[in-house]
Amino acid sequence: MKKSILIMMGTAVAILLAGCATAPVALAPVGPNPADFQTSADTGQLEVFSALSGRAEGNNPTWYKHTDYYLCDSQGHTLEHVINNPGHYAQRPRLISLAPGQYIVEARAKDTLQINVPVIIKAGEITSVHLDGSWQPPMDTPRTELVYDANGSPVGWQSGAQK
Repeated sequence: MKKSILIMMGTAVAILLAGCATAPVALAPVGPNPADFQTSADTGQLEVFSALSGRAEGNNPTWYKHTDYYLCDSQGHTLEHVINNPGHYAQRPRLISLAPGQYIVEARAKDTLQINVPVIIKAGEITSVHLDGSWQPPMDTPRTELVYDANGSPVGWQSGAQK
């Protein structure tokens, strides 16, 4: 009797541990909005609408800023810690210029501790990553042109979306 109870308990523990060993969700690379205006600049730009964090100072109303994030190379090595608010009470995140290429954004998303998003930067274009849960792409956009997070929220444009 004891032996069969131990076997059943061991099996239950193995099943529980196997459930925790699932691989993280891999996102497709986010690229520039295919409908945006292009410039002749040699660099591209990145803006990350990371999770919002409230801040109060004295008797002033609470204001919200996009949380900071890390920019990494395509192998995951940290390149920069980005302070993601361009100024006091700013509603948009900081816009940074980057050489064209592939990067990884490590940022907080709404209702998530951290998410890693691969991004493609193209010369003269802006790549926007939307992790604060407020972005609504145009209604007629095919699902195949967007990248979605594990919760089904759109986070940006597929890097290969057509113009």
